[in-house]
Amino acid sequence: MTTLGSPETFKQQWLDGFVTAYGRTVRKVPDAYGVVRRAEPENPGKVAVVIGGGCGHYPAFAGLVGPGLADGAVVGDVFTSPSAEQVYRTARAADRGAGVLFGFGNYQGDVLHFGLAARRLAAEGVASRTILVTDDVASGPPSAPERRRGVAGDFLVFKIAGAAAERGYDLDAVHAVAAKANARTRTFGVAFGGCTLPGAGRPLFTVADEEMELGLGIHGEPGTRTVGRLSAAELADELVDGLLPELPEGDGRVVALLNGLGRTKYEEMFVTYTRVHERLAQAGVSPVHTEVGEFVTSLDMAGVSLSILVLDDELAELYADPCDTPGYRTSGVTLTTVEPESTVDGWSVDESPGTSVVDRVLTAGLRSIEEHEEELGRLDAVAADGDHGLGMTRGMRAAVAAARRAPDTVSGALLAAGTAFADAAGGASGALYGVLLAETGAGLNDLPAGEITTEVLADAVDGAVRAFTELGKAEPGDKTMLDAIEPFRITLREQVGGDVVQAWRKASAAAVTAADETAHLRPAKGRAARLAQRSEGHPDPGAVSFSLLVTAVGEELGKDEN
Repeated sequence: MTTLGSPETFKQQWLDGFVTAYGRTVRKVPDAYGVVRRAEPENPGKVAVVIGGGCGHYPAFAGLVGPGLADGAVVGDVFTSPSAEQVYRTARAADRGAGVLFGFGNYQGDVLHFGLAARRLAAEGVASRTILVTDDVASGPPSAPERRRGVAGDFLVFKIAGAAAERGYDLDAVHAVAAKANARTRTFGVAFGGCTLPGAGRPLFTVADEEMELGLGIHGEPGTRTVGRLSAAELADELVDGLLPELPEGDGRVVALLNGLGRTKYEEMFVTYTRVHERLAQAGVSPVHTEVGEFVTSLDMAGVSLSILVLDDELAELYADPCDTPGYRTSGVTLTTVEPESTVDGWSVDESPGTSVVDRVLTAGLRSIEEHEEELGRLDAVAADGDHGLGMTRGMRAAVAAARRAPDTVSGALLAAGTAFADAAGGASGALYGVLLAETGAGLNDLPAGEITTEVLADAVDGAVRAFTELGKAEPGDKTMLDAIEPFRITLREQVGGDVVQAWRKASAAAVTAADETAHLRPAKGRAARLAQRSEGHPDPGAVSFSLLVTAVGEELGKDEN
């Protein structure tokens, strides 16, 4: 992680910037590393909910200050408890005469310093109560929940406490409902990579490239076990399996929170959440409110955690109440059960192709692309974004699936395959390969496979390449897939009058040679052109993928001659 300030000034600098950015919502506590809400509550005598802990966990804790959630937050140095003096000053600034509820994770430093601040407030006649969040199932046995640490469940407990205080609950009632929320909240997490403290030259801890740490804490505390890298679905299963046996009894309604630890992309979390939702539904658990995002992070740690709050009628109403903070806001929602939804993406293809010639050759092409997916990605990463292999695999899977559903003609199947390829693969390659497939199909004029001659096939390919060049605007020598397509087209045309299969195989051999020779070219089109020098010595990924496809098609067609 890169920081603009030194470790000694990091806490002050980020807090100053936070208040500057969100001054409409929060204000800084004088002479303290704390913030309080700027807007006065409708109930001026409300209980003050004051939360806190070390910095490095944004939006926890300062980002959760505002109407409907916390009234104040105090922050310590990175992963370090704030001092009792800082807690006291922040609590004093937040207090409106109805007492203070302190909320924080169960860590010794926080327990000691918040406890000292509470004793000082009591000596001055200010009542307070404390809720220790203990949601992390990996940090202690079910028989001793008081030994467990607080992680992303902090947010869920604070949300309930803040809503209760906003409604006018007295101090004891706010504490009671917060304690109930804590008792009904469970969290289990996993890390893929360590976090780096401000000013440090190396991560606080590391996770091997092919491994994951299950049960890792938000400060880098050791996990419960190490496993190999999991897919999104496998990861979701681990998270859900870690929580289901721990959930208290209820009527099935829950809040499900999938929390990113700082470096995990939202898109990746959404992929994981689909499976989480399915697994919960299978277990009779209904997420009536879902949160996917960053709530309690750990600087730039790569990882996620799943938190479940088991609701009853009171908790359901409080969780649905509105709040407005820099890190989280909601206008209030009506809780309903959400059913999992599917999308049009995610084509599945049986291992065995059908009997039609298009099905057979496209399936052969798909298998070749799948086998070389990583190689295509590496080639693309030399001077572009490295997604060519993945895009080709998506496109070919979609093409095969669409061709199997299409009318039983070569033209109809290729047209359907081209449209599906472009839709699934996306990007420039998706559109261009889609044109090649669809226009080749259109040029075959619905002829039965047995009536397609080399002349008919060459004419169809000529038309497809014309459409390709009109759309892509590339020219031979630009280091694109056209540098393999054009030799293929020319060689196929030279074979007119001969055997179709032999003509195709000679043309595909020309494409392979031409694809290899693109290593000597510099790209003139697309993103790769900006890094032209870097691509020297490496063949063009599009040319290579084209040569792989036509070679696989020729080998499949050749089986009929054996």
